[in-house]
Amino acid sequence: MGKVYRHKPGAPDEYLGRVEPESGKVYRHRHGPDEYLGRVELDSGKVYRHRPGPDEYLGQVRLDDGQVYSHRVGPDRYVARVKPNGRIYRHVPAAPDDYLGKVENMRSLAEGGAAFFLLLLPVVKGLARSLPKGDAEGTEIEARGNQ
Repeated sequence: MGKVYRHKPGAPDEYLGRVEPESGKVYRHRHGPDEYLGRVELDSGKVYRHRPGPDEYLGQVRLDDGQVYSHRVGPDRYVARVKPNGRIYRHVPAAPDDYLGKVENMRSLAEGGAAFFLLLLPVVKGLARSLPKGDAEGTEIEARGNQ
């Protein structure tokens, strides 16, 4: 199981959730049962957010080099990279990339891409805290639009 932690400078990293290495399912940690957020296709690196009806395609991680691309109209945009050691960096144009967090015991770069889109990005953008408890709808889309 890949445990996802958000980096907090000068403090212990914050546990956000997990990525199941066998199925690619992503869960956010909370009191009571963890919340299912979405999934990653481990063979292609495509990440989907769970929602009623068909799941929403968010983007994909390239399994050969760990580059993460956000889906949008037109060409997909490079937004992050995942290193083989589990560290995740958000791309910042014309500046050093921001270290966001890590996935412990990561078996595939696909797990890192799922952790970026479904767990780290909403928290880093501050959107997860502004929503009512248990409501993860829209966090990734709004976060991607604010970049």
